[in-house]
Amino acid sequence: MYASARDIEIRYGADTLAVLTDPGKTGTPDGDKIERALADAGEEIDGYIRQRYALPLSPPPGLLVRIEVDIAIYRLSESDSETTEDARKRYEDAIRLLARIADGSVSLGIEGPEPATARPLRASAQESKLGRESMRGAFI
Repeated sequence: MYASARDIEIRYGADTLAVLTDPGKTGTPDGDKIERALADAGEEIDGYIRQRYALPLSPPPGLLVRIEVDIAIYRLSESDSETTEDARKRYEDAIRLLARIADGSVSLGIEGPEPATARPLRASAQESKLGRESMRGAFI
C-alpha cells in the first residue's frame, strides 16, 4: 500500500470517510473497509507499474499516494450515489495516469533499478562432428 486512512482523511476530510464507511452513523469509520479499499487500490497500482519499477517502492512517491487515495475513494463510494460520479471521474483520471506511468511517458521521479525484463534467448550451435563418415565402422 502507498497510502493510509490518514491520507484519505487529509485529502477528503473525516466527514467523507464517515459517509463512505459508517452508514450506521456510529461515529467511527470502518477501518477494515478502508484498509481493504487501500489494499485493492495498491494492487491495482502495482499491476500497472511492476513492469517499469522494482516493487515495493519505499518510501512511496507522493503521486502514488494521491492515486491510491483516489482509487480507494472510488471503491468506497460505489454504494454512495452522491459521491460516485466525482469519484468515478477521479478514478478514471488515476487509471489514465497509471497507464502513462506504465508506458514511461510520466515518471515517478525516483531513481532505482527497473525490474528484470525478459530477454530473448540466443542459441548457437557448432557444426555437428557426427556424420556418416565419422561413424563408419562404429557399429558391428
